[in-house]
Amino acid sequence: MKFYIFIFLFLTTFCFGQVQDSIPGIERTVSVDDPKYREDQIYFGITHSMLMNSPNGYKPNSFSTGISFGFLRDFPINKQRNIAFAPGVGIAFYNLRNNLNVSEDKQTFYINSDYTRNVQNLTYLEIPIEFRWRTSTMYSHKFWRIYAGVKYSYLLRDKAKYEGPFGKYNVKSNPAYNKSIVGAYITAGFNTWNVYAYYGFNPIFKKDNLPDNKSLNFFNVGLMFYIL
Repeated sequence: MKFYIFIFLFLTTFCFGQVQDSIPGIERTVSVDDPKYREDQIYFGITHSMLMNSPNGYKPNSFSTGISFGFLRDFPINKQRNIAFAPGVGIAFYNLRNNLNVSEDKQTFYINSDYTRNVQNLTYLEIPIEFRWRTSTMYSHKFWRIYAGVKYSYLLRDKAKYEGPFGKYNVKSNPAYNKSIVGAYITAGFNTWNVYAYYGFNPIFKKDNLPDNKSLNFFNVGLMFYIL
């Protein structure tokens, strides 16, 4: 009798374990299933800015890098929790390198490639809201995603650094910049690695400040990383 009880308990434990471990271990990234999971995430992005709507003669110089990071709050809207909205907040830093020079009195912008150093540093507060589609499940954080959204950016700080034939100087708090920019973006990829593209609808500079009545718009491409 004891033998049969032992066999029953063994089979019960084995079957229960098989049900619990029916998900291949290589696919599972969380130890406890959570049917109410969210993809709340810290994001970190690295981009290159290819500015659009540029004046005649405008040329980039090396890479115009951008770094952004922040937090997004996930709100699933379906039972499977693979479709969601996510508002958030973050900070973005841009280091724009080109041949668009600004005079020390902030009054004049001109195209001139005869310089030793010319860079514009811009810092923005960002408020994104995105629509999310993903192949996520309650037992794994590894999934395919396509996130599309809009983003409001508010200029917190600007600084232009120039060194060349006209001297060496920094220009801060230039009123020629637009304080607010609204743009759209899309992110797609698998797990940690995701490609990213963003276009700013509002120009970086106010109208009529640049040569040829151009204003320059952000077009950023790069990689976006999400961390739970």
